[in-house]
Amino acid sequence: MVFLENLRSELEACRPMIKDLYEAYGVEGLGEKIEELHEKAAEPGFWDDPEKSQVVLQQTGALEGKLERYNKFVSSADDIEVMIEMAGEEDEETQAEMVEEIKAEVEKLRSGLEAAALETLLTGEYDKNNAYLNFHAGAGGTEAQDWTEMLIRMYTKWADAHGFKAKTLDILEGGDAGIKSCSMIIEGENAYGYLKSESGIHRLVRISPFDSSGSRHTSFSAVEVMPELDDSVEVEIKPEDYEMEVYRSSGAGGQHINKTSSAVRIIHKATGIVTACQTQRSQFQNKEYALKMLKAKLVEIKEREHLEKIEDIKGVQKEIAWGSQIRSYVFMPYTLVKDLRTGYEYNNVKAVMDGDLDGFINAYLKALSTGQIEKN
Repeated sequence: MVFLENLRSELEACRPMIKDLYEAYGVEGLGEKIEELHEKAAEPGFWDDPEKSQVVLQQTGALEGKLERYNKFVSSADDIEVMIEMAGEEDEETQAEMVEEIKAEVEKLRSGLEAAALETLLTGEYDKNNAYLNFHAGAGGTEAQDWTEMLIRMYTKWADAHGFKAKTLDILEGGDAGIKSCSMIIEGENAYGYLKSESGIHRLVRISPFDSSGSRHTSFSAVEVMPELDDSVEVEIKPEDYEMEVYRSSGAGGQHINKTSSAVRIIHKATGIVTACQTQRSQFQNKEYALKMLKAKLVEIKEREHLEKIEDIKGVQKEIAWGSQIRSYVFMPYTLVKDLRTGYEYNNVKAVMDGDLDGFINAYLKALSTGQIEKN
């Protein structure tokens, strides 16, 4: 019976989370809003404007999804309560079996509620979009390049764990080991909303595997995160605004792509911003990705610098100083990963390097929503 009482307490701890979700989703008025959208979809001539009709259908789907998700949480909590009552009436052996089942259901409910609560913090204009990640090794040669490769692996592992797709667009390998620079896209709903927390300088402290003396080294790598923008975001980039260079694909797998100069590098004349793509099978596709990354970068700078229009961006943007790191990863003399913006820390470095970043992302989004920190 003690186990059942503990499970009952855990279930009751989920009830306030369900209540918070009720308020965050605006469940009280959801039914009315959905009905209004259904009526709009039934109006004569609704399909005459495909763009507007698509917006209405997307809004309807999003609201219906919220209501369905909330109702499932309520139903799940009620079912668990019934299971606990039933288990209390069973013999000891059957009760023990049911306790394990109930425990799994409570954990499933709690993790689902935590994920839903996190999603309610994603209120930015581009939070639902895919995310571009650019990596740049700092000073330090092989050390920094190896650290950059470790970060690329970390975010790829995070993406895999969350059902997102990580795709490399451009890569420049280091001379002896590691990666000098890399561009990749993480595809999936809310990818940018989650990963925007990762933009900045990442600092590593460890005993170097490349130093025979066994001395401790500090390495830096910059991670840049931008949302992939759809065609509804208008940014005019004329052919005369940039220079285009073509070159042969290189890096891992490059030799399997083609033998021609299909890789593309775009240099924006006004700002000096450089974007590149080499992993697609044609020069046209590589150019398309490079221009999309340039578009995303220009919009990101415009918003970060609080500018009225894209044309106000002048000159190469100031590089991030190595002293302004957002997070430190310490492997020696102790193990600790600490975010310097939120104060969140985790001592399981191996888990973090295997993609366990949710605690850091969670802390950042909560601090951002309450105004404790400003977006990078």
